[in-house]
Amino acid sequence: MKYRCLIIDDESLARQRLGSLLRNHPQIEVAGECSDGKAAVESIELLKPDFVFLDVQMPELDGFGVVETVGAPDMPLVVFVTAHDQFALKAFEVNAIDYLLKPFDRQRFDLALSRVIEKLQHRDPKALEERMKSLLSQLESRERPIDRLVIKKDGKVRFVRFEEIDWCEADDNYVVIHSGSEAHMVRDTLQALENKLPRSQFLRVSRSSIINRERIKEMQPLFHGEYVILLKSGAKVTLSRSYRDQLRSLLGDPG
Repeated sequence: MKYRCLIIDDESLARQRLGSLLRNHPQIEVAGECSDGKAAVESIELLKPDFVFLDVQMPELDGFGVVETVGAPDMPLVVFVTAHDQFALKAFEVNAIDYLLKPFDRQRFDLALSRVIEKLQHRDPKALEERMKSLLSQLESRERPIDRLVIKKDGKVRFVRFEEIDWCEADDNYVVIHSGSEAHMVRDTLQALENKLPRSQFLRVSRSSIINRERIKEMQPLFHGEYVILLKSGAKVTLSRSYRDQLRSLLGDPG
């Protein structure tokens, strides 16, 4: 039985090295290669590999971002590849199948691959998902600069910078992210999205709406302590009475 592998690394020499080492293992089929995190997410969802060699340090969307974007249920087995990051190594030892610290030799590579094959031969989807959830939990707790959302739509990955977002609204089991003339629908809760956005920039103004405070043009009073917030895009969002104090504390008393 052959197992399908995806190589993900932004360095061409690193991809060539991994591919060369894998050619010594006829039970492994290289399903594809990716040079960035965005292509990695799309390829994982399209090709459904059994496992991936995943570089940690990549521009735009790093290895951590790939895991977070794909999500625990759909993430294949992972062997992380990294040049440093001691904090990450501790997490890998618990939550990844293995990791390769650059530069690595054939013996270390073969050891990592043998661990992958052993796991694949005794595949336990529930255990793998729990492992990925544990890793995601650790990734969410780490401090790192983020300035954008990663949105999956129609098999593609889109980056939307926080500064480009006007407002967000709940729509059943989805959230609609309004950015200029575009609207992106993602399967998420408004609470989960709120946790991803910087609180200094975004305000929850009702149970179903979040706005970018930098997009506020003016506020118009309604009845019973509610307001209509007019955004620079022309959109109108209602500020519920129960959220008025939160807005007042950040923008000053509106009246």
